[in-house]
Amino acid sequence: MLKGMRAKEKAARPPRPKRKGKWYLYILRCADLSLYTGITKDLARRFRMHAEGKAARYTRTRLPVKMVYQEVCRTRTAALTRECLVKAFPRAKKLALINPGPEQVTRGPQ
Repeated sequence: MLKGMRAKEKAARPPRPKRKGKWYLYILRCADLSLYTGITKDLARRFRMHAEGKAARYTRTRLPVKMVYQEVCRTRTAALTRECLVKAFPRAKKLALINPGPEQVTRGPQ
């Protein structure tokens, strides 16, 4: 039995290397003035998908969309955590994030 387990270990694929790179949190303003929040590694590609109606069902029915905010996150986990936090914001707080006042500092990398 031990031989079989060792053979399986050797035959198993090596773990995939972690991809390095930035993750982005973004907010889109839809045609009905609603806000959509998401994350991606490639902002240009993801925005193009939204604009073409090939991304989220939410934005597909509210075209055209405009990118109004983006933020860099160091990891996918940080981006997902930040996305959950921003999605829970009331609309007024999201608008303040998009259009910071002179006394507010823009958020940097996480």
